Amino acid sequence: MIATAGHVDHGKSALVRALTGMEPDRWEEERRRGLTIDLGFAWTTLPSGRRVAVVDVPGHERFIGNMLAGVGSVPTALVVVAADDGWSAQTAEHVAVLDALGVRAGLLAVTKADLADPAPVLADARERLAGTSLGRLPAVAVSARTGAGLPELTAALERVLAGLPAPDPAAPVRLWVDRAFTIRGAGTVVTGTLAAGTLTAGDRLDLGGRTVTVRGLQSLGAPVETAVATARVALNLRGVAVEEISRGDALLTPDAFRRTADLDVTLVAPVEGTLPAEAVVHIGSATVAARVRPLDGTAVRLRLAHELPLRVGDRLLLRDPGVRRVLGADVRDVDPPELRRRGAARSRAAELAEQPAGAEGAAADLARRRFVRRADFVAMGWPVPAGTTTVGPWLVAPGLADELAARVPQVVARYRQLRPLEPGPPLAVLRSALELPDVELVPAVVRAPLELREGRVVAADPGLPAAVQRAVDGIRARLAAEPFAAPEAGDLVAAGLGTRELAAAVRAEQLVRIADGVYLAPGVAEVARARLAGLPSPFTLSEARQAWGTTRRVAVPLAEWLDARGITVRLPDNTRRLR
Repeated sequence: MIATAGHVDHGKSALVRALTGMEPDRWEEERRRGLTIDLGFAWTTLPSGRRVAVVDVPGHERFIGNMLAGVGSVPTALVVVAADDGWSAQTAEHVAVLDALGVRAGLLAVTKADLADPAPVLADARERLAGTSLGRLPAVAVSARTGAGLPELTAALERVLAGLPAPDPAAPVRLWVDRAFTIRGAGTVVTGTLAAGTLTAGDRLDLGGRTVTVRGLQSLGAPVETAVATARVALNLRGVAVEEISRGDALLTPDAFRRTADLDVTLVAPVEGTLPAEAVVHIGSATVAARVRPLDGTAVRLRLAHELPLRVGDRLLLRDPGVRRVLGADVRDVDPPELRRRGAARSRAAELAEQPAGAEGAAADLARRRFVRRADFVAMGWPVPAGTTTVGPWLVAPGLADELAARVPQVVARYRQLRPLEPGPPLAVLRSALELPDVELVPAVVRAPLELREGRVVAADPGLPAAVQRAVDGIRARLAAEPFAAPEAGDLVAAGLGTRELAAAVRAEQLVRIADGVYLAPGVAEVARARLAGLPSPFTLSEARQAWGTTRRVAVPLAEWLDARGITVRLPDNTRRLR
């Protein structure tokens, strides 16, 4: 993929026609006026067999927005300057855009070499380009009219394209739409430059929150089953009308990008003068207004007029239409923190200045966030740092789980001090105390001898308050002699065992609740079964009561309790047998 940059009078479109044999100017008005107004597209096969696509961008200053929509996704630029005209203000503007985008691969073509000596313009243009991201480009003098220099231009293109790094075919797709139209019998068709990833017929893509399906796929005018970056593609879409899609929309791998209207960026170079309060942001083929808030130095916060699918590491352009200035900016955060305190903007700028890129930057960002869902973190554009704790869908900053685990015993002890009859805090209480974003993170910070039990964080043997323990011990001593002589309600109250104390004893497995007001000792099920085993089968409730040596107040709920646990089976005639 290459983009042509330069003034229309430099013979840019004519050069594309001579190189590819195709007419890049799509509109009749363009051909009539000899002026490129909108993006043009052409392609050809080089002698090596390499297929190359060309995006022909407008040169006139009135169409700078269209020009920016064409260069945002291409990796290489063909800078066109005419031998009889030389470097122009619009050439400088286009090169400034390429420089702001950080484009490093390219080729200089001095056209109309049949009309003037190309050497002076060649030397001047190369010198001007040397101070930009393009550096000292290979240069060729060419005439589209006579064909002189075209073989040399083709050979130079081969070398430039061969030196490009290979895009990642497994990367998520973000296809910025630059055209949308309908074809009779096919429906909605969109075109764009596939800068990374792979597209296949049948793929389901996200378009502004809705799912669309790729019915068919073309690359460079030919139907294909699969297109691999970098490639010019046309997609026949199912699930969207042409009126619902336009230039600047993006087709995305589902859940792979974060849509955001608030982001932090750092300018590629310091700015002379002040930044505008409002600017126009360009990325891919998208154009959106933005409010600009300088933080400090080259750090800037942007609030977009509408959300865009952005990732950390994206390069975007800030255009100040008032002074025709274009600035490059690198996206540093697509989910930035709020700036509420005095001095927060300067502090945030310092944080961004110190934050490295790549894996180290990911670790620093995760440390600041503490907890983040893995899918959200990856969608921001970060790799998952080594040493990260994973808890279900959550990422926990390295070392943070151990730090929080050290605080859990104190939280549990404090809770039991305030509520001595409860074995420990519910998970929601611990989540709040540790400021965890979700209760499902609690298991990651609970360590032995603490454990999770019935929705609480408890010690292995939480114990009962001393007074309650003495009362329970007294009840159990009585039950040891008569295991089915459940104490009356008045006896329980007299012993100091109210509803809360009894519930605590049951949770501590020191008493068994058979029914309201009926409490027996642990192991009662085995004792009851043993007594019943001596009865003829089936047996009546009265026979069971006599075997247990208790009253109906205890025998009736105890029999039902044994039924519910599958120890006994109640028969249609209300007799029972052991299971």
